[in-house]
Amino acid sequence: MTMTMNELTGLTDLGVVDAAAALARRDVSAVELTAACLARIEAVDGAHSHDGDPESINAWVRVYADDARAAAAQADDLLAVGDHHAPLLGVPVGLKDLYGVRGKPITASSRLLHEVPAQDCDVWQRLQAAGMVLLGHVHTHEFAAGGTTDQVGNPWDVTRSAGGSSGGSAAALAARMVPAATGTDTAGSLRIPSACCGTSTIKPTRGHVSLAGVVPLSWSLDHAGPMARSLADCRALLAAMIGADRGRAESALHGFGAAADVSWPAGEVRIAVSPRIVRSELDDDVAAGFQRALDACRSLGATVIEPDAPVAGLDVDDFLDVLTTDMAAYHRRFDGQHDLYRPSLREWAELGGSRAVSGERYAATQARRRETTAAWARWFDQHGITAVIEPTIPTVAPTRGAGYEHAGTDVALISLTHFWNWTGFPVAALPSGLGDVSGMPVSVSLIGPAAADWRTLALGIELQNVLGVPDFPNL
Repeated sequence: MTMTMNELTGLTDLGVVDAAAALARRDVSAVELTAACLARIEAVDGAHSHDGDPESINAWVRVYADDARAAAAQADDLLAVGDHHAPLLGVPVGLKDLYGVRGKPITASSRLLHEVPAQDCDVWQRLQAAGMVLLGHVHTHEFAAGGTTDQVGNPWDVTRSAGGSSGGSAAALAARMVPAATGTDTAGSLRIPSACCGTSTIKPTRGHVSLAGVVPLSWSLDHAGPMARSLADCRALLAAMIGADRGRAESALHGFGAAADVSWPAGEVRIAVSPRIVRSELDDDVAAGFQRALDACRSLGATVIEPDAPVAGLDVDDFLDVLTTDMAAYHRRFDGQHDLYRPSLREWAELGGSRAVSGERYAATQARRRETTAAWARWFDQHGITAVIEPTIPTVAPTRGAGYEHAGTDVALISLTHFWNWTGFPVAALPSGLGDVSGMPVSVSLIGPAAADWRTLALGIELQNVLGVPDFPNL
């Protein structure tokens, strides 16, 4: 059957949960849904290139059209039988160009990396077991080392950044090329692009989603997580992704638990206004979106409090010591080839060499990290805090183009996000409307205590029911 363009567009409007339900009811076939996504990519993404161009979104590095069609046909065979237990059977997904897939190239959006993994990363194993159809790999900031992905245009305005480092994922979602994507987050790389593009995400508790088979930026700060247009869709993806990491035996001790009920938690819900906001000057559009979110929390019956911060901050030097040391350990393999890096990554590599952190200093820094995390965990308990709320980023999406010029050009974008990688706490980020001045999406984040992923998502889903999901650009 040949579908009209309107019918194809209607299919690409489906989110993860709605698509899975429509497929299970046989209202649509997996082949039709995959074809709609591939047609949408062809229509709106522009040329798939390393550097991008000013007129293109360029979310995708590589599209595996033939493989996707074959996987969709297999999903339809299973759906026709009706006796299956894969919750996301036939739902398309894009993987950030750090997630290893057996037999497919992985390049980290760099001219340096050319690997073809012999096995799937843990996350793709789990998503494939859940029945998902891989459309391809989406762009990242080179090796995930920045809060922009300037080879990718923001679907709301291609002159602006899609954010980073998971910019290709957020752009593909906002342009309705795919209902689901994955990202990673070392200092905000799931949340920053979601804020820039008006999409949703959760950075899970560190260790709850395996990083085995994912190209690292910083092994001790990285988080893998789901991205979608709504938090309800992120919840369905997280339920499929979550699980122990074969490279970290201690993660097998985590009590992952089944996906919890999405209703507003019983009893008093205490939302703390983040005491960290004073560190960032908020754009007027962002401040207005934050106020909408606070009002929405109160309308849902939450008690909004403003406690003082614990006496446990984060020294920037400590963060840089961990980040650059972890980076140096991985990037040592590219010694003598730094001329192939983009300028910002070259500076990051040089910074790691110049800091020359000793093993003793690294261990002491990680010990201070434990102390800081414990202090914030006690703070949650002492004030009976269900979640902290803060703007995800203090600005709207910046102008595209300067993110690769120098290391640290994204300092404003990560000013609120990076701390929660240090503690490893779960963070759900969701849109809080469009700015009256800029017309661009703004976003808020809910931070929960460690292992409160499902409760934090439940809060975020209810908050999103009030704030709504933006009407994405009609490209």
